[in-house]
Amino acid sequence: MQLENIDWLIIFAFFVISLLIGIVVSKKSGKDVTEFFLSGRKMPWWLLGISMVATTFSADTPNLVTDIVRTNGVAGNWVWWAFLLTGMLTVFIYAKLWRRSKVLTDLEFYELRYSGKGAAFLRGFRAFYLGAVFNILIMASVCLAGIKIGGALLGLSPVETLFISCSITVIYSSIGGLRGIIITDFFQFVLAMLATFWAAYEIVSLPQIQGLSNLLNHPDVIPKLSLIPDIADKDLFIAVFIIPLAVQWWAVWYPGAEPGGGGYIAQRMLSAKDEKNAIWATLLFNFMHYAVRPWPWILIALASIVVYPNIESLQEAFPNTIVGNDLAYPAMISFLPSGLLGLLVASLIAAFMSTISTHLNWGSSYLVHDFYRRFYVKNKSEQHYVMIGRIFTVLLMIISAFFALYLNNSLQAFGIILQIGAGTGLIFILRWFWYRINVYSELTAMIVSFIVALGFEFIFPNNLSVEEKLIIGVTITTICWIIATLITPPAKIETLQNFYKKIQPGGPGWKKIIDISESSGIEIVGKKEKWDVPNGILCMVFGSISIYSILFGIGYILYSQITTGFIFISISIISFFILMKFWRRLSSKD
Repeated sequence: MQLENIDWLIIFAFFVISLLIGIVVSKKSGKDVTEFFLSGRKMPWWLLGISMVATTFSADTPNLVTDIVRTNGVAGNWVWWAFLLTGMLTVFIYAKLWRRSKVLTDLEFYELRYSGKGAAFLRGFRAFYLGAVFNILIMASVCLAGIKIGGALLGLSPVETLFISCSITVIYSSIGGLRGIIITDFFQFVLAMLATFWAAYEIVSLPQIQGLSNLLNHPDVIPKLSLIPDIADKDLFIAVFIIPLAVQWWAVWYPGAEPGGGGYIAQRMLSAKDEKNAIWATLLFNFMHYAVRPWPWILIALASIVVYPNIESLQEAFPNTIVGNDLAYPAMISFLPSGLLGLLVASLIAAFMSTISTHLNWGSSYLVHDFYRRFYVKNKSEQHYVMIGRIFTVLLMIISAFFALYLNNSLQAFGIILQIGAGTGLIFILRWFWYRINVYSELTAMIVSFIVALGFEFIFPNNLSVEEKLIIGVTITTICWIIATLITPPAKIETLQNFYKKIQPGGPGWKKIIDISESSGIEIVGKKEKWDVPNGILCMVFGSISIYSILFGIGYILYSQITTGFIFISISIISFFILMKFWRRLSSKD
């Protein structure tokens, strides 16, 4: 496979447009840290929603989906489809709470919600832990995908791929700030989706495949088609369906699907014009991420089973590349014709840049605002902190690229990240609504989950399955942080009163603080009379049913089961109308 002149022209044009956007907004983005990290809090919902979904469309995402489909079938995607529940909870309950907080980063929340030196320590520790350690692991997995794409499509070595891609990304990320990233995300996402849908059509039409009908009736593909795992395969059914839906979505912290919102999703919500824009942005993200985007990747993954039925066939075709099931995606892309190949390569580069640039800006915001500025250099100019942010951007990229050389596949990184976050998710859900959650709750959860993850990775790596490790990790971590919560004091009453007055979370978990405040003649309750979380949960349920039904409806229509497909589409429409009914009640109380 070799790129023609038209392919290189498309790739070059993509780079020029991306860099021009960064240059145009660079002056405004460099004004102060609010502009650089939050784009002045003036972003509309549609740009923010597309930016969120563009960021989650990283270069390793189609590789990950391909790995899942080849390993566990289409139903294996429930390991990430289950996170829709987390996303919808964020839409209808947490998006407006984050926007009300008016913090610059979600870590600044700690000194709004907790008190004393413990809150400051937690903010600083988590800034380094997430902004550097965790963030580097995520970016390394994205860089690994870049290595495989560079090797399969361009014939580049891992070092060559990382040097070229990381250099371009650092330049782009450091000049435009979040505003440049968000605007470029929109351009990149349109390009990526156009190329992906077109590529799926072309690949299904290859002589080796001979159309969608032949693909879906191929004997090696038929066992992979089910949207729900076969209950007869008990281990698989529990691992990829029961545990994700019953435990994983609320118990595990994962970037882009944090229970209660957080990370770069919170960063986008904090960048919104107002609460309504924050809510609509997050809803658009969940719809595009779960309902619209997966099927082109799934079809390409299924086609790869016909062309490359096993690892050995991939190794034979690409003898000089790191081989795993995730390599099958770039391997299939190599069959595309000139022009489309260039467009698809540009879209994968766009996906890489979108994800990496967001993580660089997000991680840098933690290291600058919550670590460097908060604890070391407090009284410099805004331009100074922007400059430090750009320095951290470069350092994060270099370290991530180096670490990427030691990873084997995207699914491996996905599993490590899930295990590190196991058991911490419930804290992020409850800390808004239960005053007893404190600094020690968060520190205990973070430390215990990390120790458990390291133990499973290096001490008991072969004795337990991934799902067993996850359940054990969630159980141990949850028990430990609940005990820590109950035996340690809550934050100072003044901190809790100020938090409630600003955020107005409501609910029985704050009754004691409200009673104490009223007995002291302090008014902390706003105009809202009824707690709106029950309505928010109903919105979450019907919103999730609607999006899952669209996902299933599209799938069954592609499978030529038209009647079943339209039944699911009808369920989606009905669920949406019920959602709107409850949402209007929710909105009327804001």
